[in-house]
Order: sequence, then structure tokens, then C-alpha cells
Amino acid sequence: MTTLVIAEHDAAGQAPSGGTARLRNSTLNTIAAALQLSNGVHVLVAGSGAQSAAEAARRVAGVDKVIYVDAPHLADGLAENVAAQVLSIANGYTHIFFAATAAGKNTAPRVAAKLDASQISDVIAIESADTFQRPIYAGNAIATVQSADAVKVATIRTTAFEAAVAEAKPDGSIAPIETLPAVGDSGLSTFIRREVATSERPELTGARVVVSGGRGLGSRENFALLDPLAEKLGAALGASRAAVDSGFAPNDWQVGQTGKIVAPDVYLAFGISGAIQHLAGMKDSKVIVAVNKDADAPIFGVADYGLVGDLFEVLPALTQAL
Repeated sequence: MTTLVIAEHDAAGQAPSGGTARLRNSTLNTIAAALQLSNGVHVLVAGSGAQSAAEAARRVAGVDKVIYVDAPHLADGLAENVAAQVLSIANGYTHIFFAATAAGKNTAPRVAAKLDASQISDVIAIESADTFQRPIYAGNAIATVQSADAVKVATIRTTAFEAAVAEAKPDGSIAPIETLPAVGDSGLSTFIRREVATSERPELTGARVVVSGGRGLGSRENFALLDPLAEKLGAALGASRAAVDSGFAPNDWQVGQTGKIVAPDVYLAFGISGAIQHLAGMKDSKVIVAVNKDADAPIFGVADYGLVGDLFEVLPALTQAL
């Protein structure tokens, strides 16, 4: 019984450092989930020029082996090619775990279908080798799922598991890297271009503090009122779907069931009523602070601290107090 974790990384050409592939934090969370099975963990790093990501993976505590595959057609993580690569080494693994990210959700169903397995999505807890918990009904209920498939294919909700510790093996040892040949290009899809949003602020899903705004802010210009507070807190900026749909904030700020799932140490919500879809994306935050003029807003049902008031008065006052 061994678990295969599919690593996500910044390909060499996309890496912020300008050439060094980096293992993404979502991979560390997925490895942490795999370690709960106590049956051995192998990590697949597929890409082009991603040797440094493989080196990082071999140093993660609990990883027994890293499988590295290098090929030009794997450079951009096209789901068809990555799925084919996973399937080529799937024999011998009882579990195959992906992070529940856009990339993982794109690739995992293809692998599960080819293995004739029922994919288990958004796993938030592992009870045993064949039993998992996942949220349903926008997180209002938790389903316990038992799988009889020979291979369990699952996506892991990264906010539910603390990241595995990198470069922390007690004896100083590192896992071996096995280099395998790549499966040929499927030819089913072609990479055209990538538009990457850049920001000096922390990445939304990995930030310790998130400052979010809703439709209550009223305009894109008013959304700028969140900047000074986020600056003082070193926070990422988020938004509700209503605010994004209204054009107040960019799509990649959206928090919720159809946006990004976050679980920071502190989540501050300004002018967000708390639709069920939004709550599904942030209610696991350790401390939730809500400011809304409507005392009956659903957001107060999950908030640790709630203030009924005019956010246009509260925001400047809070920023000044800090």
C-alpha cells in the first residue's frame, strides 16, 4: 500500500525567481494528508526544467521517493498529458492524491475515469484507508464516503491539512529521486498563453490574514479603502462573488464555493452579507471578524467578532487604530 501524490510546482519559465521551479504549498498540504494513511508516500514531479522542485520534494518529511519526469510537453501542466503520465505509473499504488486546486480538479477526473474508479472530491479528513470525509451542500453537511475501488483517487482540500514540514527529516536523510521517461505528447490540447496576475501582497490561499470586501463597498473605487488596512496587516485581499460580479474586484480575488477556499488565521469581512456560497469558502478561518450595517446578516452567524456599523466609518478608524 503506497500513496502517490501529484506535485504542483512553478515551472522554470513561470517561477517568480526567474528560472527556479518551486514546489507549491498545496503539494505540502496534500503530502500531509497522504501521511495520515501511514502506508508510504511517493511524489510525482512532472514538468520541464523542474529539477529544483523534485529536489525540494525529496526533502519533505515523510516522503519515501520522488519520481521525476522531464519533457517539453509537460512544461505547462496540460491535464491530458499529466493524466497520461500518472496512468503510466499508477500500477502498484492504492491511493492517488491531487490537491483540490484548478490543476488538480482538471486532472484527477481523467485519471479516475481511466482507472474505473469513483473520484472522491475535496477530502477534508481521512478516517481510514478506504473512508474519507468531504463537505456537501456548500459545507453545511459532511459526507463520510467509503470506497471499495482498488485505487482511491481523491482531491485534497488543502486548507483542511497542515502543510508537511519541508527539509525537516530528523536524521538528515533525503528521499531518492527516480527519473522516468515521459509518455509521449497526447496531442489533445495545445498551450496558447498564460496571463499571470502579479501582486506584492501574499497569495490569497496561503495568506495568514485576509481582508475581504463585498457589495456593501459600493464601487471599485471604494474597494481601495481596504488597501491601507491590508498593508498594515500584511494581508491578502479577497472579495465576495457579488463584488466580483459587480466589477468591484478582479476574479482571482473571489472567495467562496465558486472561488478560492481560504482558512487564514484572521479573516476580516467588510460589507459581506454572508451568502452560503461565500461562507463555504472561508468559515474554516481561525478568527473571523465581520463588519456590516445589517445586524441580521448571515456573516454574523460564523463570526468570532462582529460589529454592526457603517464600514466607511469603521474601516478608517480601524486602520488608524492599528
